[in-house]
Amino acid sequence: MPPVLEERVPGSYNPEASGNNFLFRFLGVEAIEVVPAGADLAAVMGRIADDLARQGRKGYVIPGGGSNQIGATGYVACAQEIQSQLFDQSLRIDRIVVPSGSAGTHAGLVTGMVGCNMQIPIVGIDVSRDRAEQETLVHGLAERTAAHVGVSAGIPHDAVYCNGDYWRPKYSVPNNKMVEAVTLMARTEGILLDPVYTGKAMAGLVDLSRTGYFKRGEHVLFVHTGGSPALFVYMKALLGEEAVAD
Repeated sequence: MPPVLEERVPGSYNPEASGNNFLFRFLGVEAIEVVPAGADLAAVMGRIADDLARQGRKGYVIPGGGSNQIGATGYVACAQEIQSQLFDQSLRIDRIVVPSGSAGTHAGLVTGMVGCNMQIPIVGIDVSRDRAEQETLVHGLAERTAAHVGVSAGIPHDAVYCNGDYWRPKYSVPNNKMVEAVTLMARTEGILLDPVYTGKAMAGLVDLSRTGYFKRGEHVLFVHTGGSPALFVYMKALLGEEAVAD
């Protein structure tokens, strides 16, 4: 089914860009539909699925970010895998840091941690919204995911924490702390982060460590959700060849 892309920053979509656009073409995607910010993505995808049905084909509609209770269930399993590895390796983790965007990753991990009675606080670093709005989004999806997988106790509100200090000026637009964090990880650890999600989340982890939110001696697990092809769209910003926001 053709991907539907939401252009959250007007004029930012470049069909000739590398990164995911190259992968779309390379993998044989037939068409890409770009819609403005705030568009009803479900309606657009439903229309495309109907068009495919009229051609005798079957489209499968995946919500933005794969973030419904089915998609979030993958990160419930991730929480269970984290629990298993911690037990097997006799490791202690005091906090988990994760990017928080369309909420599937964050909500799934929260649901899994509550369901497994792990009691490890999860810090979501927002990549597109401020704290109050994001926490409402994550908690709602976590509740639906809990019902889906059978966590009967539900999700306490205090199990969801988001930090909205690192995503601005806008979703997907670079800032200096992101550039520093992505560069730091690449040059010291050989780990590639993407500028939109994991880069801004790592910027939060680094800054919160420096300012004392994470205490010396705490063991912090960062959940890397991938996305390295996006690096190639932001080459000039990452190499210091264009100005970025503070």
